Amino acid sequence: RVKKEYGPYAILAQGDGHGESKIVHAAHGIQYEFLKLTGGSTYQFRTPDSWEGWYWGAKHVWGMDSTMGHMDPKDNLVKDMAEHCEQLLFWGCDPETTPWFYLAGLPSRLMLFYRELGIHQVYICPDANYGAAVHADKWIPILPNTDAALQLAVAYVWITEDTYDEEHVERLTVGFDKFADYVLGKQDGIPKTPKWAAEKCGIPSYTIKALAREFAKKVTSIVHSYGGSMIRGPYSSEPARLEVVLLAMQGLGKPGVHQENCWKGFPRSVVKPTEATEARQGSMYGYFWPPPAQILPKTLIERAIFSEEPFTFYGSGAQICPTSDQLKEYTYPIPKEEGGSKIHMIWSDTPCRTTCWGHGNYVTEGMQHPSIECVVVQHPWLENDTLFADIILPVNTKLEEQDFGIDRDAQYFSVFLEDKSLEPLGESKSDYEAVCEVAKAMGLLGEFTKGKTVEEWIKTAYELSGVKDLVTWEKLREKDYYVVPIAPDWQDDKAGMHAFVEDPDANPLQTPSGLLEIYSEALATTFPCDQERPAIPKWVERGETHDERLSCLRAKKYPLLMCSNHPRWRLHAQGDDIPWTRETLTGKVKGADGYLYEPLWINPIEAEKRGITSGDIVKVFNERGIVLGGAYVTERVRTQVAYMDHGARCDWIKTGEIDRGGAINLISPIGTTSKNASGQATSGYLVEVEKLDWGEMQRWREEYPEAFARDYDPASGLRFSAWLVGRVG
Repeated sequence: RVKKEYGPYAILAQGDGHGESKIVHAAHGIQYEFLKLTGGSTYQFRTPDSWEGWYWGAKHVWGMDSTMGHMDPKDNLVKDMAEHCEQLLFWGCDPETTPWFYLAGLPSRLMLFYRELGIHQVYICPDANYGAAVHADKWIPILPNTDAALQLAVAYVWITEDTYDEEHVERLTVGFDKFADYVLGKQDGIPKTPKWAAEKCGIPSYTIKALAREFAKKVTSIVHSYGGSMIRGPYSSEPARLEVVLLAMQGLGKPGVHQENCWKGFPRSVVKPTEATEARQGSMYGYFWPPPAQILPKTLIERAIFSEEPFTFYGSGAQICPTSDQLKEYTYPIPKEEGGSKIHMIWSDTPCRTTCWGHGNYVTEGMQHPSIECVVVQHPWLENDTLFADIILPVNTKLEEQDFGIDRDAQYFSVFLEDKSLEPLGESKSDYEAVCEVAKAMGLLGEFTKGKTVEEWIKTAYELSGVKDLVTWEKLREKDYYVVPIAPDWQDDKAGMHAFVEDPDANPLQTPSGLLEIYSEALATTFPCDQERPAIPKWVERGETHDERLSCLRAKKYPLLMCSNHPRWRLHAQGDDIPWTRETLTGKVKGADGYLYEPLWINPIEAEKRGITSGDIVKVFNERGIVLGGAYVTERVRTQVAYMDHGARCDWIKTGEIDRGGAINLISPIGTTSKNASGQATSGYLVEVEKLDWGEMQRWREEYPEAFARDYDPASGLRFSAWLVGRVG
């Protein structure tokens, strides 16, 4: 009906990431593939959600079109860092948390290995996170989203003390003179001294000087691990660009001078298994190019819903695409004569925007907007965005499916066959099978499946994976897995960006000049008036998109900066119902009412000001809403900061305003990374924390009795029946 009335682009296909790494059974994007057979749809590009700064910032310095903006190639980084590094800076990251669901304990072992080698480990982050608590020789507690000030002050020390690699900068970069003028205050009259930075980032000037001198003195690499608060806040393009500049000033690409991101760099295997693209059902992550006719970055969906008029934006937000795409102007909707239409239906297989992405309360408004006539959701659990669906296609889990698997993230690559652990529960089907049912009803099943059964697609995935010449299908079926051997000549691979350093003409970067572009002529030309992502990386105090600094007037009402990381005890929103982890000290906090609340870390000094003790129910709030939490008073987070992991399941007391579940992203900024950068901003924003008045809780109970009558089990949280009216079962 929607297609007939408005055209195919009235349907928004939300194919996304972070499912269960399915291949044939299509964790994400399969509905988009089906809709291509019916005339198309508006495609949602999943903008990089743990790489905002790298994508929208660092790519303009070093290119890296084949990544989301982090350093590549990463060949032999582990060997090279082990042999040459004297110091590792873990900047805004936690290697004991974010890699868990991807690499298990591998990063832990690697950090211990580096310690055995005597490599100094420094953590720069607002919280003494799990990595810092175990591995740090030094913790430098910085205020959230102020890294750019610290980085500029480090550069100031190097320039004024002449302790940077001038030959390297002269030979391999463009525009350093303009950057140096800015750092020294020749452009704006403000030298970016350690004293200047100390007022911004909360780190004493003497510590900043010591860090700068140690950085210059010791062979240093900077380490990250699947995102982190540093790179996910307002204007995060700037600290990302500045990091590349700092590395360039100390010999980026020389032995021991790298950015380690995503835990790559182990010895090369004889082949790297491919994702078996033809067999991977769905457009997971938007790994395809060029983009379809009508698109929307994920962060602009609500703007598209609420906007009465067409609007333009720059960059599709596709995770893997040329940097030049960020300079391209797109229009939503496309002209009517080209088939364009506003969206009137959403078909999602990743209903988690409310808690996993930014401005969650704004998302709830969008999904309830009158112009959205139908919401279809594929999901195993009745949670978060699924609660706004008109039609739910119950999807089973990886444990209930036969599939083909590829592991390219660990020390050794492997492929494997996955069998069912149990039969599908109830009427649930895989994402692929669910869409097959829709295709069948519309007479398109044969065209959609290309005439292949699931078993045939699994074999096709094997044939396309790159290991066909290494292990036979029969042998793979016999063992169920195959570990790809290490290449005998792996030690000959040049480490990191060393080939570029040796011969930049033969190995140019994917930038217009082929060099490291500290000054971006492309940004200067395309966005001459953009003060939020200028041609050289700068400190942005405030702008038209965000005003979230402690220096602003709003800070009088909301005097704490929210630091929100990827969660320790779940993968985004997955795993929030695991009894074992909910029982841990930092898993959940049991309130006086018996409810298990998401922990809110707060420093004892800030807690004392507010009369808060550990175990209290607290409310975290700003003008965008209220989120409840359980106080965890600890010196592991610095003053002027409230810390809360994102990804807790929503449990609204009042939808769009008050949440009991601890879904902190509900109150993060509505604005994107910056004016012309469509990332999200989910850390480093202003909030206040108060001990919840029991009288206020009682008033809520009286005003919203249904919210407190939901079926709830402290061991796992809200039950399936919590959201149902009538008989269950």
